[in-house]
Amino acid sequence: MFAVIFGRPGCPYCVRAKELAEKLTVERDDFTFRYVDIHAEGISKADLSKTVGKPVETVPQIFLDQVHVGGYTDFEAYARENLSLYQA
Repeated sequence: MFAVIFGRPGCPYCVRAKELAEKLTVERDDFTFRYVDIHAEGISKADLSKTVGKPVETVPQIFLDQVHVGGYTDFEAYARENLSLYQA
């Protein structure tokens, strides 16, 4: 499984999402991720909204295997339910 996390500097939920992805990478052989700093990459909320397919007001925005799962809370719930993650 490949995750893409769109985040920005100074965002606590972005940091938590990245930490969760790092933990999953260590615990699972089938999980990798890429963190995209939207400020460094010049990606606007409008650009992100087009990618997600609906208006985006917050980050992180997370995709798993190119499917949008939502923000950090959604990602954590998915990991607990589907990736055998018991502690975030």
